Amino acid sequence: MWNPRDILETIEMIRSENLDIRTITMGISLLNCADSDIKKSCDKVYDKICTLAEDLVPTGEKIAAKYGIPIVNKRISVTPIAMLAAVSGGDPVEYAKTLDRAAQTVGIDFIGGYSALVQKGFSAGDKELIESIPQALAETKLVCSSINVGSTKAGINMDAVRMMGTAVRKAAELTKDDQCIGAAKLVTFCNAPEDNPFMAGAFHGPGEADTVLNVGVSGPGVVRAALRNMDDTADLNEVANEIKKTAFKITRMGQLVGSEASKMLGIPFGIIDLSLAPTPAAGDSVANVLEEIGLEQCGCAGTTAALAMLNDAVKKGGVMASGNVGGLSGAFIPVSEDAGMIAAAENGTLSIEKLEAMTAVCSVGLDMIIIPGDTPAEVISAVIADEAAIGMINSKTTAVRVIPAIGLKDGEKLDFGGLLGYGPVMKVSTKSPAKMIARGGRIPAPIQSLKN
Repeated sequence: MWNPRDILETIEMIRSENLDIRTITMGISLLNCADSDIKKSCDKVYDKICTLAEDLVPTGEKIAAKYGIPIVNKRISVTPIAMLAAVSGGDPVEYAKTLDRAAQTVGIDFIGGYSALVQKGFSAGDKELIESIPQALAETKLVCSSINVGSTKAGINMDAVRMMGTAVRKAAELTKDDQCIGAAKLVTFCNAPEDNPFMAGAFHGPGEADTVLNVGVSGPGVVRAALRNMDDTADLNEVANEIKKTAFKITRMGQLVGSEASKMLGIPFGIIDLSLAPTPAAGDSVANVLEEIGLEQCGCAGTTAALAMLNDAVKKGGVMASGNVGGLSGAFIPVSEDAGMIAAAENGTLSIEKLEAMTAVCSVGLDMIIIPGDTPAEVISAVIADEAAIGMINSKTTAVRVIPAIGLKDGEKLDFGGLLGYGPVMKVSTKSPAKMIARGGRIPAPIQSLKN
């Protein structure tokens, strides 16, 4: 139950501490849209999305007005398109254009699911879809793409890793006149969750219901404010408990919005993803939360330990507030979207190597990192392989979203604007992993995969 103090506290979180519902994301299964004729399949996809999601944006606006809670994004995730392409054949880019058209018709911000799950090998349509990603992202505005190349159970598909290095680089090249935005809409996963509401990695997993409503809640500014009000002599156990209590309050708000939206749309409520997802706005930074814990600057010694504690406490607080916690849930560390991360990267405190260590204990991985425009495809593939290995061995989700800034070098800046922010071009090792990447094949699943 809400009491007056809770209400006033929530109002303050929204007014001064950047608390918001980052996204309500409708997951839609397109499996019944498969057809041997790609044109008919695309028509079915468009009709189903437009029919089911026609009230998504108005519903979000009504809830935001009713409760005074900002709902920043309204999004859709769909069945991995490679599954439809396997039936229809033809050019997968036709599906991307259909998704983009449907997304614009219903007025959402992004649509995710131009995806394939290839952790153990390629099925029909998978290679074709991966090869089409750069063109698909260059010729659409709202479509996001993700590929799952590994899992703890399956190991890592290194042939797919090699293809993804090429895809990332080409996506940046084809959109070099638009801040290389193609690469910013492309994520490569290990252990991808099927119910993630956040872009660019959202897709509607084949194990999900026909239609669901997932909610992504954010609130690094709220956590930072709570820690700022603590005494500097408080020990780390007290700090962790304060984070848990704050995460509980944030999740409870997400539960309210998710339940209301589900009821209004007439579809099942899926999950709340309680992820501290930052923005470039001052104070809305995961890096600043880590600094409130006691670091001089994010990236210095102690950063990984502080992030591990933050991530764990956020999950514990969320689980106490809702039985629907899922997705990724924890702390995101996208460099260009986090004012504190940007500052640390600009002055050299935060390096890609330190970020890689941090990915072992955070929610996702190397996210929104801008790298030199002349970085070879095989180096990008090797970065993906490193992250996939961390996820595979630790039985957690990891991902890579790096943006080769075509024409820019180490130390220069790339500015996306909006929620994607801006960032410095970060140094990447120039020593070549080409021989290893060219070997291809599969890195076998680790011994901890044998859990049955």
